[in-house]
Amino acid sequence: MDMRPLNHFLALAESLHFGRASEACHISTSTLSRSIRHLEESLGVTLFERDNRHVALTRQGEIFQHYARETLERWEELRQSLMSEARRLTGKISVYCSVTASYSFLYELLSEFRSHHPGIELKLHTGDPAEAMNRVLAGDEDMAITPRPRQPPEALAFKSLTRAPLVFIAPREAPEWIPSRPETPCAEQWREVPMILSEAGLSRSYADTWFRALGIVPRIYAQVAGHEAIVSMVGLSFGIGVVPRIVLDNSPLRERVRVLPVKPELPHYDVGLCVLERRLKSPLIRALWDEVAER
Repeated sequence: MDMRPLNHFLALAESLHFGRASEACHISTSTLSRSIRHLEESLGVTLFERDNRHVALTRQGEIFQHYARETLERWEELRQSLMSEARRLTGKISVYCSVTASYSFLYELLSEFRSHHPGIELKLHTGDPAEAMNRVLAGDEDMAITPRPRQPPEALAFKSLTRAPLVFIAPREAPEWIPSRPETPCAEQWREVPMILSEAGLSRSYADTWFRALGIVPRIYAQVAGHEAIVSMVGLSFGIGVVPRIVLDNSPLRERVRVLPVKPELPHYDVGLCVLERRLKSPLIRALWDEVAER
């Protein structure tokens, strides 16, 4: 069966750009355009509104996007199920994580898996951990390493890998705005402190709760995507940041910052592997999931 037209459609639906989609599919733009046109003719509807500057999914295109994803998932499950009978799994698994997680967890997670399943290709994408679960829920990634939220979506399965404390970090120097007694915080000490926080995610939620309990709104110097950049900005004395301890311990700039002994301490959070529960029916996904030991 030729599933390439569905892959072509999904690539264009994600990028909404013929050039980028054709590159992702390793085909020419004219071939991609012809593939989409044949799909539309077969269905009798327009899947994309397009002109020289604009590409957008129609309502029918959005419906077909769900069908295409589900069809490819089921096809992959069937293919892998048949192949597993021959005791050899092949295919691709995409994993999304932060830069820190890529070298903190992945080698240990994947080394044994690679030796057991050499026919499986692993595709790694890195970025802001706050986006990890949404990418899995949307079907853009098969799995992700991410902090466990307070209330995980019911559609996700989550397997813990480690617990990571959140810490306040400050420049190694002592600018005048650093609280003199962080172990006994008060609103007056923290009201004018420049803070460097994540744009979103669990660390931002915990930091906002901490400041709310103190009775103030933090003075935000910068909001960034990804914790690694927070360590850099704090090292340059732009402000105080909040990061997971695991990010600090793995940062090449850790000697330029110091941990503030702030009380009350921020909560720990679980870092783990998440996947759509229904995707565990795939022998390919299940093989990696079962390889990971929960801690």
